[in-house]
Amino acid sequence: MTTDVASCTKKSRGRPKVFDREVALDKAMTLFWQHGYEATSLADLVEATGAKAPTLYAEFVNKEGLFRAVLDRYISRFADKHEAQLFCEEKSVETALRDYFTAVATCFTSKDTPAGCFMINTSATLAASSKEIAHTIKSRHAMQEKTLRQFLHQRQAKGEIPAGKSTDELAQFLSCILQGMSISAREGASFETLMQITNTTLRLWPQILKV
Repeated sequence: MTTDVASCTKKSRGRPKVFDREVALDKAMTLFWQHGYEATSLADLVEATGAKAPTLYAEFVNKEGLFRAVLDRYISRFADKHEAQLFCEEKSVETALRDYFTAVATCFTSKDTPAGCFMINTSATLAASSKEIAHTIKSRHAMQEKTLRQFLHQRQAKGEIPAGKSTDELAQFLSCILQGMSISAREGASFETLMQITNTTLRLWPQILKV
C-alpha cells in the first residue's frame, strides 16, 4: 500500500498546472498597460503569465487575439464599473460626474495597476503596422465619449442641462479632461492632483452650461 501511495504522489507532482484564463489576462493586461502593445513581446507574455506559448496560441491564436481579450477584460473590470457611476438618477449631474471622475482618478493612480488609462497608454505607442489594433482601441475609447454623451442627453431630457446646449460638445470636453488626467497620472500626478482637476472642472460647470 505504501508503494502505491508513493507512486500516486509522484504522478500528481508531474501533473501540469490548469490554465487560469482570467489570471493570465490580468498579468498580460499589466504588461500591455505598462509597456504598450508594440513593446510587449510574446516571450514577455509567456514569462508573465506562466503559460507556455502553445497554450497561449491555443487560447488566443496570436498576440493580437490575446490583446483583444485583455481589452475586453479591462472594459469589464474597470471601464464598465466607472461608467456605472454616471447612471444613477438619484444623483445630480454634478454628483454623478464627480463620482465618475473620482473612480477614474482612483484607477489612474492605483498602486495595483500601471498609471494612467490602459487604452490611452497602449494606443500612444502603436506603430503604423498595427492598424487593426489601433482601430480596435480607437473604437473602444470612443465608447467612453459615447457613454458621456448618452448620460448628458438623458439629463438634458430631464431639464438639468439647457435644451440649447450641445451634449456632443460637452461630452468631447469632458473626454479631453479625462485624457489629460491619464497623461498627468502617467507622468506621476497623484490622486489629489487629479481631484484638483476634477474640482476645477466642476466649479466651472455652471459657466460651461451657459448657452
